[in-house]
Amino acid sequence: MAEKHFKYVILGGGVSAGYAVREFVKLGLNPGELAIISKESVAPYERPALSKGYLFPEGAARLPGFHVCVGSGGERLLPEWYTEKGIELVLSTEIVKADLASKTLRSATDAIFKYDNLVIATGSAVIRLSDFGVQGADANNIFYLREIEDADKLVAAIQAKKGGKAVIVGGGYIGLELGAALKINNIDVTMVYPEPWCMPRLFTSGIAAFYEGYYTNKGIKIVKGTVAAGFDSDSNGDVTAVRLKDGRVMEADIVVVGVGGRPLVSLFKGQVEEEKGGIKTDGFFKTTVSNVYAVGDVATFPLKLYNEQRRVEHVDHARKSAEQAVKAIKAAEEGKTVEEYDYLPYFYSRTFDLSWQFFGDNVGDTVLFGDNNPTSTKPKFGTYWIKDGKIVGVFLESGSAEENKLIAKVARLQPAVQDVEQLKKEGLASVSNI
Repeated sequence: MAEKHFKYVILGGGVSAGYAVREFVKLGLNPGELAIISKESVAPYERPALSKGYLFPEGAARLPGFHVCVGSGGERLLPEWYTEKGIELVLSTEIVKADLASKTLRSATDAIFKYDNLVIATGSAVIRLSDFGVQGADANNIFYLREIEDADKLVAAIQAKKGGKAVIVGGGYIGLELGAALKINNIDVTMVYPEPWCMPRLFTSGIAAFYEGYYTNKGIKIVKGTVAAGFDSDSNGDVTAVRLKDGRVMEADIVVVGVGGRPLVSLFKGQVEEEKGGIKTDGFFKTTVSNVYAVGDVATFPLKLYNEQRRVEHVDHARKSAEQAVKAIKAAEEGKTVEEYDYLPYFYSRTFDLSWQFFGDNVGDTVLFGDNNPTSTKPKFGTYWIKDGKIVGVFLESGSAEENKLIAKVARLQPAVQDVEQLKKEGLASVSNI
């Protein structure tokens, strides 16, 4: 039975893993000290590309173009980079048992990995309709998007079904980004979601009205207030239709499901303290077990700005939490300290010719400003969230680089609001002197 020992093991091969590795190398790493164990077959890459550039009909993004750490403007970490640095990339390897007490990981093929320090970077798994027993949900051409393998299957289906019909189940990030991607691939798109408007976890009704109008003008059909109750398929097992709970039936050659994800923490159940669905950490991403850290989607950490424990699923936090954990590991070894993680929540998306950014917290009252008419030639608008008389969050569509920096600054500083009407009328001008 093969057994290997490493000073540092990163479990997971996603965005967090790539940025953690880069930070280890930056702070000093000897060959043979570090391993990444990933169930994917490729070196860590920038996952956001899968729902954007990877699906473009022309000039599509392909590896090695988006291996980490190109997403934050750095050098791409190609597979040979790991070899040069003496880092072991253990790919296509699923860990089925983790024993934190004995610092041991066991793979599906019974390989054993021992570690001194563990960074849990397992990320999330998609929620599947078959998990809820939705009838026919295992038909062919029903897709979920999480890994490059999923994206490859979707690309093949898009090419095979040119001019066909797609139904997107879900109105969140994946739904909106894939709705746009399929449309630009000349697929007839219908989006279905139960909520009163798209992206309800972040968007207000005023923000959502713009994107729904814009998508409708692009020829995307939107069906709200119902869910997929079942799927029909032909004799080959290929999906042919989506049956909705309200009785309607939608023809479909392709179905894409984006109804959320679950953090992958089951390996550690009962061994480490959990909170809010994730693994509880401190401001250095240390868990309640010594020498074990958790980063990215799986970490529930103290969000200093709002004085609460929170779990954040986004690439920006995946990158930054990984770097913070590694800084903390190396500082502890050297008897030094680092500052606690002080994160400003950040989300963004790009679809069609649109590009929005959001910083801060979406709680309290809202003020919509600017031109959110979906038929405008150059729409540009935003929203402030106001709580306890202060701006705590800002959303902006079609902002310049400088304007996006400004809204980040506003969300961080939380200026007091003197006049709500002025905010509505002047928009960004009202905070430009901060």
